[in-house]
Amino acid sequence: MAAVVLVIMLCLIHSFLVSSIDQYPAEQSYNFACHTHLRAMNNLKKTKPMKPIQHTWKVLAFLILLPLPISFTKAQTVWLKEPILTNAKITSTGELEIVPSKASSQHDFEFLAGKWTMHNKKLKTRLSNCTEWEEFESTDENFGMILNGIGNTDIYKSTLDGKPFEGLTLRLFNPKTRLWSLYWVPSNTGVMDPPVVGSFEGNIGKFYGKDVFQGKPILVVFVWDKTDKDNPVWSQAFSPDNGKTWEWNFTNVSHRIK
Repeated sequence: MAAVVLVIMLCLIHSFLVSSIDQYPAEQSYNFACHTHLRAMNNLKKTKPMKPIQHTWKVLAFLILLPLPISFTKAQTVWLKEPILTNAKITSTGELEIVPSKASSQHDFEFLAGKWTMHNKKLKTRLSNCTEWEEFESTDENFGMILNGIGNTDIYKSTLDGKPFEGLTLRLFNPKTRLWSLYWVPSNTGVMDPPVVGSFEGNIGKFYGKDVFQGKPILVVFVWDKTDKDNPVWSQAFSPDNGKTWEWNFTNVSHRIK
C-alpha cells in the first residue's frame, strides 16, 4: 500500500512540476526546479498551459496524499487494533481474571519446534512516551513439546549492549484450566519473570500477567500471531492503568531455518 501511494505521489509531483514550468518564463522556472530537471524540460516542446481545473485537481490530490508516506515512515509495525483484553478482565477487587478460549489446546505451540532467526524491534525506553526504536537480530532454538505434550521450551540468543545474552522460555499447559502459562528467564538477571497466562483464539494467542516496572504495578500482554507458521510474530505491551491504555514496546518476527 505504501509503495502504491508513493508511486502515485511521484507521478502527481512530476505532473505538477511540468505544468508549473510550462506556465512560467525560463528564468522563473530555473528557480522552481533543479538544474538537471530544467535542462531536460527545456528540450521538450512547449505544451499548452494546464487548464485551471486540471491544475487544481492535481494540487488537491498532492496535498491529500502528502501526509500518507510520512505516516507509513513513522509506523514501526502493524499492531492489533481490537481491544487488548480478550478472555481477560480486571475484577472489582483488582484481580486479573483469565479464561481460556473455546479452542485452547495443548498443541497450540507445536509450530515453534525447530531453529529460527529473528528480527527484533524494541523501544529504547518504556512508558515514557518514547518513539525511538532499536533493531537487532537474534536466533532461537525451540526443542519441541516436552512433559508428555504439555510443555514447550526454547533458548533465545542475541547480543545486547555488546554482551552475549540468552533467554529461556518455558511454556506450560494446564489441562484443568486449559490455560497456557509462559515463563521467561533472562541471563542478565537469572530471575524468572512472573508468568503471562492465556490461550489462542484461532491463530492469535494473548497472554496476560501482572508485573512491576520501575516500582509501579503494570499489566503485561504477550501476543503471538501464527498465521504464517514459518514467519510468526510476537509482540509485547505494558499497561500502567489496568488495561485502559497500552504501549507496545517490543516485537519480533521469526523466520524458520529449513
